[in-house]
Amino acid sequence: MALSDADVQKQIKHMMAFIEQEANEKAEEIDAKAEEEFNIEKGRLVQQQRLKIMEYYERKEKQVELQKKIIQSSNMLNQARLKALKVREDHVRNVLEEARRRLGEVTRNPSKYTEILKLLILQGLLQLLEANVTLRVREVDQSIVEGLLQVVAKEYKDNTGKDVTVKMDSESFLPPDTTGGIELQGQKGRIKIANTLEARLDLIAQQLVPEIRGALFGRNPNRKFAD
Repeated sequence: MALSDADVQKQIKHMMAFIEQEANEKAEEIDAKAEEEFNIEKGRLVQQQRLKIMEYYERKEKQVELQKKIIQSSNMLNQARLKALKVREDHVRNVLEEARRRLGEVTRNPSKYTEILKLLILQGLLQLLEANVTLRVREVDQSIVEGLLQVVAKEYKDNTGKDVTVKMDSESFLPPDTTGGIELQGQKGRIKIANTLEARLDLIAQQLVPEIRGALFGRNPNRKFAD
């Protein structure tokens, strides 16, 4: 039986609706699958970048920890070196203090001490090269030095060909705690030369400290200079 135009149109609409529904379902399926794949890829990329960031900061953290350890080790090494240097300097200072203490033993030998005083006065005169010189001495050494004035004046003339007048300051003496020796003054006190035993020891110590260090601790191969 032949279909009427109305029935044909109805079937066509039905088929079109079915095709449209199928197309919509297929489109939704494609969109869902695309959304799922997008979310999976996005999650993969996010996780990948998260791992990279974590690895980056882990490396940074390790570098910071390593730097802290290096700095701490360096500080500890420097502190140890400073302590060792302080112990060495204290030891050298103790050696010099012991030498200062033993200076007093020289004055207990009158003949030896008298010869030392004569040499100290003569050396000072040759340094000053003044015609008039005043000596400051310990009060206990006054009589010894008085007995040397003519001798040193003669030896000075023998060495320089010039006369010198040497007198003692009988009002201002060297401090009682001075181990020994003399102080020379020229041009009314404007020029002074300290030739006390302490002054001579200090001068010698400046020259001998490197040798003392070497004798006590051995030569440091890292030092370029010996002072």
